[in-house]
Amino acid sequence: MAFQILLNMSLGFMWMFLTTTYDGVAFLKGYLFGLLIIFVFRRFFTSRFYLLRVIAVLNLMLIFIKELILANIAVLKVVLKPKLDMKPGIFAFPTELEKDWQITILANLITLTPGTLTISVSEDNKILYVHAMDMGEVQDEIDSIKNSFEKAIMEVSR
Repeated sequence: MAFQILLNMSLGFMWMFLTTTYDGVAFLKGYLFGLLIIFVFRRFFTSRFYLLRVIAVLNLMLIFIKELILANIAVLKVVLKPKLDMKPGIFAFPTELEKDWQITILANLITLTPGTLTISVSEDNKILYVHAMDMGEVQDEIDSIKNSFEKAIMEVSR
């Protein structure tokens, strides 16, 4: 991926020098032209087209922002209720992620979302123990995390 980014930047600068126009617009044109060249020759690279990974990272950030807003609203509803009827609980979240950095990102995203906290990770890195402030069905909680954070992290690391 880093090689593709450097190659794309080099093609952008080369375009500037070939057109003898040294401004940001010329670099942007060269960068976009380089992006097209790298896309056409993507099968000659060992890693996938880097723009797909950039889009996957942006998608992960958007999912986190969406979940953050929804969790803040849910916590606010629980706090503002006159009668405190929340059901806190701890559940085991089985993860398909294998690399340490993937599990760390997943645990941090869960912890940064209000109302949930990653308590521990099992020895074999296959289960995360998560505390939820107001827990519904355990399978719904697991599916929610699997279909949002875990799926997006897998897409980034593909």
